[in-house]
Amino acid sequence: MLKEVKLLSVRNLITKHHIITKHTVTRFTGVLCFFLLLILLVPGGLQAEALIVDHQSVAAFDSIPTSFFGDIRTNRNFYYGHTSHGSQIMTGISMLAGEDALYSSPTFYEINDDLGHLGDISWVSPTRAYLDSHSECNVVMWSWCGGASDNTETGINTYLNAMAALESDYPTVTFVYMTGHLDGTGPSGNLYLRNNQIRDYCINNDKILFDFADIESYDPDGTWYPDESDVCNWCADWCAIHDCPYCGSCAHSHCFNCYQKGKAFWYMMAVIEGWSLVLSVDDDTPSNMPEKSSLRQNYPNPFNPSTQISFALSRSSAVKLEVFNSVGQKVRVLFEKHLGSGEHIVSWDGRDQDGEQMGSGVYFYRLQVGDSVQSKKMILLQ
Repeated sequence: MLKEVKLLSVRNLITKHHIITKHTVTRFTGVLCFFLLLILLVPGGLQAEALIVDHQSVAAFDSIPTSFFGDIRTNRNFYYGHTSHGSQIMTGISMLAGEDALYSSPTFYEINDDLGHLGDISWVSPTRAYLDSHSECNVVMWSWCGGASDNTETGINTYLNAMAALESDYPTVTFVYMTGHLDGTGPSGNLYLRNNQIRDYCINNDKILFDFADIESYDPDGTWYPDESDVCNWCADWCAIHDCPYCGSCAHSHCFNCYQKGKAFWYMMAVIEGWSLVLSVDDDTPSNMPEKSSLRQNYPNPFNPSTQISFALSRSSAVKLEVFNSVGQKVRVLFEKHLGSGEHIVSWDGRDQDGEQMGSGVYFYRLQVGDSVQSKKMILLQ
């Protein structure tokens, strides 16, 4: 006889702003039920959507339930390869711990190395050696120093493929991808291309991305600084008129930059650990979600070479995002899958479905959510 079993899905519904709904799963056999429980309980989780940790994630830090900080310290053991720039995350964690023991750091094994330049994969071997000899380790992070700025499309692909291979060989370990830090070259520079390459890969392949560059690109008011560098000049301006925490040293940057990254780290780990906004039984729309789905203006606009398109979903839904030229011909399908409610970002690199670079001009992007369709105009400048 069929039996109804109610499950609260956590691991397999991680999204940009992961919303969890209570739903009913029909249990046909004990084997099926066992499989569903594995999805919830396997260390490292089974993730069905990308988790992009960026400047918007920082503001969510204050909403993390206090119990999650202890859970993360108990359940997570980190291997983190970084040099000076990557140490900004660790400084941020220390700053928060100095404010409140609740935020005391989890267990980290830190290795003095980074992702290198131009397809360097020397970091892979020590990662494997550590994981093979430390079964307690269940989170791996590697950061860039300056190696993203002068990299190539091939070099970045080598990095992405190496990370994916590690994920395949160590399925119970959570691997965190990263973008490179800002270098002041702006949207037309090589760094933006390489970071967008990493972002697109993580979005399209359901990875976890700590968007290092994005976090230092925006102040808490959401103002974008496209030509900023790792120094974080806006941080000094912001802290001149706001109360900001102090640290002894934030490598290459301002203490507030490190502080923001510390908050983003805890947000990321809380989501990985299972934190989500839980909907009420009687209402599938939480109070901080839009009443209806909304498509926002792309940013930057005009743009070259790439732009980001953001939208908010009021409910979990099938989504299609497409680009059309000025005469209505379809240029590219950017995204087509089922997404959870909340904020989402998709990048367009100015290329068509075949990878050919499009010319300067007016283009339109169209978002279809269920039966609802919205569109906006954007301008590509070559």
